[in-house]
Amino acid sequence: MRKDFGKLLLWVSGFTALFIFIALGTIQFIIADIADAARIIQTIAILVALCVGGVFAFQRLQIFRTFEPHLTISHEVAHRFVGDSYTHIDVTATLRNSSRVQVEILEGSFLIQRVSPESDEEIERLYAEVFIDQEQQEMQWAALDTLDLSWQRGELVVEPGETHPESYDFIVPREVKTVRIYTYFGNSRFSSGAQSAEGWVASTVYDIVSDN
Repeated sequence: MRKDFGKLLLWVSGFTALFIFIALGTIQFIIADIADAARIIQTIAILVALCVGGVFAFQRLQIFRTFEPHLTISHEVAHRFVGDSYTHIDVTATLRNSSRVQVEILEGSFLIQRVSPESDEEIERLYAEVFIDQEQQEMQWAALDTLDLSWQRGELVVEPGETHPESYDFIVPREVKTVRIYTYFGNSRFSSGAQSAEGWVASTVYDIVSDN
């Protein structure tokens, strides 16, 4: 991260120095030889080209977004029946740092929701909330279990290109046939007005299939 940041500083410093050098040269030309209009116009054209190029690089190429943190989250889920009435579900969320800077996590959460079995009336109500009344952005399946997580500074840091697994166990009633697993990990560098995301999420629907 420091190496990339150093490159950015060198780029910005060089661009600024070039801009100042050309601007001072333009002023000198105007003062020394007001009649040399062609030379002045050429210098101004160079300044305009540099400014336009900088705006293009920022808006189109988004060079500064290279230094924003980003995580890609994937799930691995397994289950087994325990006792006579329960199912043990093991969830591993793998956090892959797909950016060029460190990603530090201070908070996160796991949510297990019941998708099946569910009554027709309840499914119709959940559907209407999203697609008819538009009260919700996604279907609010019944929550079976939640887990809120927190870490100290420096405790959970994922380096660029590396991955980090977070695994947790859950117990649900055996009659549950399908669950939705939702995970969230907050971006510790997020601030209002920033380009980076507030956090990263992943969602997986998992069928609990009996071996019998």
